[in-house]
Amino acid sequence: MDVFGYLTPYALEWLNLLVRWLHIITGIAWIGASFYFVWLDNTIRPPAPGSELANKGVSGELWAVHGGGFYNPQKYLVAPAELPKELHWFKWEAYSTWLSGFALLFIVYYFNAQAMMVDRSVADLSSWQAVGIGLGSLVLGWIVYDLLCRSPLGKRDLPVGVLIFLFLLASSWVLTHLLSGRAAYLHVGAMIGTMMVANVAMVIIPGQRKMVNAMLAGQKPDPAYGIRAKQRSVHNNYFTLPVLFIMISNHYAMTYRHEHAWAVLGVIMLAGVLIRHFFNLRHKGRVEWKYPAAGVALLLGLAVALAPEAPVQGAAQADVKAQFAAVRTIVDQRCVACHAQQPTQPGFAAAPAGVMLHTPELIHQNAARIYQQTVQTKAMPLANLTNMTDAERAQVAAWFETGAKTGNN
Repeated sequence: MDVFGYLTPYALEWLNLLVRWLHIITGIAWIGASFYFVWLDNTIRPPAPGSELANKGVSGELWAVHGGGFYNPQKYLVAPAELPKELHWFKWEAYSTWLSGFALLFIVYYFNAQAMMVDRSVADLSSWQAVGIGLGSLVLGWIVYDLLCRSPLGKRDLPVGVLIFLFLLASSWVLTHLLSGRAAYLHVGAMIGTMMVANVAMVIIPGQRKMVNAMLAGQKPDPAYGIRAKQRSVHNNYFTLPVLFIMISNHYAMTYRHEHAWAVLGVIMLAGVLIRHFFNLRHKGRVEWKYPAAGVALLLGLAVALAPEAPVQGAAQADVKAQFAAVRTIVDQRCVACHAQQPTQPGFAAAPAGVMLHTPELIHQNAARIYQQTVQTKAMPLANLTNMTDAERAQVAAWFETGAKTGNN
């Protein structure tokens, strides 16, 4: 192997690390700003009628203390009488988050589509087909979402919110029937993230620019731009908790590997929206515990529904050494290509999650994880690249259910 080919997985691992870190940093900045401004909008109180603030066009204000200082933010119903010399625009947090996330899609999924996106038990796709489906979902997601918002129903928050949720649920169903479970989930998240950043780039910022340009021209800004921008900003606020779950979902095969993974994702997204709604109402002075209670109930119900069956107890004992020898052969053939000190599977510079299985001791130490990933969720081998058979999974199950012994323990 040439030096370049040898170092490529290692270089991609570092690129993955740095871009993922950037994505988290910018995502925190964007979501933090979103949470703050929705809180601010829900918390400000109108000034007294006829007061100086009311006469200036201020629709709400509040006093806050933070970091040893006092703050007095004010919101104008349309715009101040005179445009300030310095005006801060909240946009780069959103753009940087989306760009780093899009780069991660290429690094983690598109550069290794056969391993990360294709599951031949779901659909026999080429790498280009899988990538095309992924990219197409981002474009189609924005078009449908934007049309829904611009439709006559778009002015009614609850109906359009229900339609958006049903569209995302339908998209989840389609993607889980085309791509691997983890890739399907990530693309639902990327679809929502694309909607969020397009809201900023194509609705919120252009509308704000038109308002500023009108003031510079000595005209009164059209309040419709502010109303539309606020609606999209609120949508982004409700999207955040579902997106945050999807960002970490690849660690939880029990969700994306489920037979009805699309419905599992729908339940989790709905729970996130209900919990977020509670906080938004609370900022307005309304405490309605039914919303977080419903969200928690959904999550608890889902946890019960996804619970695996307990291993069969008292199963017939087998020749321990022969049984483990068979399991070790399976692990060597199907798992060690990735889970070793020096993986031989292309695209992997280190063992995924640091799990190594190249010795009997390590196999025994990770017995529960092997059982969960290969038998209960069937998430491993990844995309079943090494073609583990159902009979081999049954052998692993029998070994674990009779004590996961190696013959030396």
